[in-house]
Amino acid sequence: MTLGAAAVPAKINIPIEKYKLDNGLRVILSQDNTLPVVAVYIVYDVGSRSEEHGRTGFAHLFEHMMFEGSANVKKGEHMRYVESNGGSFNGSTHPDYTNYFETMPSNKLAVALWLESDRMRSLAITPENLANQKEAVKQERRLSFDNQPYATAIVDKWPQLAFQNWQSSHSLIGSFEDLNAATIDDVSKFFKTYYAPNNAVLTIVGDIQIPEAKKLVETFFADIPSQPQPKRPDLTEPAVASPVNGALYRDPLAKVPAVVIGYPGPPRNSDDFYALSVLDALLTGGDSSRLQQDLVKGKKSVVQYEGDLGWPFASADDYKFPEDYATFLIYKPNFQSDQIVDQYQDEIAKIQTDGVTPVELHRVQTLLLASKLNQLQTCMGRARLLANFEVLDGTPEEINTLLDKYQAVTAAEVQAIAKKYLTKDRRIVLAIQPEVSPKPSAENRKRGE
Repeated sequence: MTLGAAAVPAKINIPIEKYKLDNGLRVILSQDNTLPVVAVYIVYDVGSRSEEHGRTGFAHLFEHMMFEGSANVKKGEHMRYVESNGGSFNGSTHPDYTNYFETMPSNKLAVALWLESDRMRSLAITPENLANQKEAVKQERRLSFDNQPYATAIVDKWPQLAFQNWQSSHSLIGSFEDLNAATIDDVSKFFKTYYAPNNAVLTIVGDIQIPEAKKLVETFFADIPSQPQPKRPDLTEPAVASPVNGALYRDPLAKVPAVVIGYPGPPRNSDDFYALSVLDALLTGGDSSRLQQDLVKGKKSVVQYEGDLGWPFASADDYKFPEDYATFLIYKPNFQSDQIVDQYQDEIAKIQTDGVTPVELHRVQTLLLASKLNQLQTCMGRARLLANFEVLDGTPEEINTLLDKYQAVTAAEVQAIAKKYLTKDRRIVLAIQPEVSPKPSAENRKRGE
C-alpha cells in the first residue's frame, strides 16, 4: 500500500528566481501576491561550528550585536521601525548559520531591506555595545540554561558525547571565560569575515513584483563591499569506535530523571536522511507514535519525549552532516536509566525485525506532509526553507521536490535504516539524574543549620 490519493498534496511549484550581485550576495525571490505580506529572511553562513578555540559563543554574541544599531539606525530603533510599520522580526543562532528576518506589509519592503543592509554595511561595534551584549548573553545563559533543569546537560554535555571533533562538540552558547576575553578587535574581525555580502543569502518571499524587488535589492545592497571568502571548518567526524553508554550528569535542578539516546546520522538529503525522518515520525510523531503508545501509555515509564535529526540544536530543515539522530526522554523515578534505554532499543528492534505496516507508513507520511504543507503556507516558512536549501546545499529548488522525497520512502527503507543506523554498537547514551542534596545531620538540625 502506498500513500492514498487523498493524502497526496498537489504538486508543489513555488516560483524561484535566484541570482547574485557583483559583491557576491546571493538573492532568492519568490512572488506570491495572495496577501499583502512579505517576508525578508537573511542568513549568514556562520554558526557555532565556525568558531575558533577561545572564541566560543561568538556566533550567538553577534546575533545580539546585530540589534545594537548601525550608521543610520540607532540602538533600539530596529524594533521601532519594524513594529511601527506593522511588522515583526527576530533572529537565531544555529550550528551552521545565523539568521535575521522580518515579516512586513508588502508596501514596507524597502524599510526591511534598508534595515538589513545598514547593519550589514555599518554595524555599530563599540566598547559600550560589546560590554552590554556580553552581559545580555551571560544573563540569557543564566536564565535559559544554567537555571533550567536538563539544559546544561543538553547544551554542554551532550555535544561532547555526540561528537569528537571540537568544532561540533563545544557549546553553542559559549563560555563566560571566552565572552569576557572578547575584544573590540576580535568582534570587528568576526564581523568583517563573516557578515559580508558574499557570505550571505537574502530571501524575499510574498507580495512583490520581481523587477521592483530587484531594484530595491540593488539600491540597498549592491555597494556593500565583499570580503575574502571565509575558510570553512573541517567538520570531519571519526567513526564511533565503541558505544558511549556510561555517561552520567547529575542535575541539581532536575526533579525527575531523563536520558538522551542518540546515534550518528546520515548525510543530509540522502535517501537515508529521508528514511530516517520518516522513522523519527514513526517513533515520536503524534499520539499514535510508538513511543507514546508503548512507553508512555503502555509501560507507563516515560513521561515526556522529543527527538529529531540534529537534536537539540538542529532539525531536519537545517540539519547539516555530520549530525546525530537523538531522542530525549524524561521518565518516572521508579525506573532506571538502563531500563529506559532497553525499552527504547526494543522499539527499534521491533522495526528492525518486523518492519512497519502499510497503515503505519501511511500515517507518518501523512503527518510529515501535513507538517511541511503548514510550513509552506506562510511566506516566512517558504523563505526559511529556500534560504536553508541555498546556504546548506546551494539548491533552493529542492523546496519543490521536498514532499516527493518524504512520500517516496518505502516500508523496506524504514526497516533498513533502523538496521543500518540505530544499532547498539553506534549508540550514545547520556543519563541525567537529579542531584539529591544531603540531608542535614541531627547536629545541624539542632543548631538550625
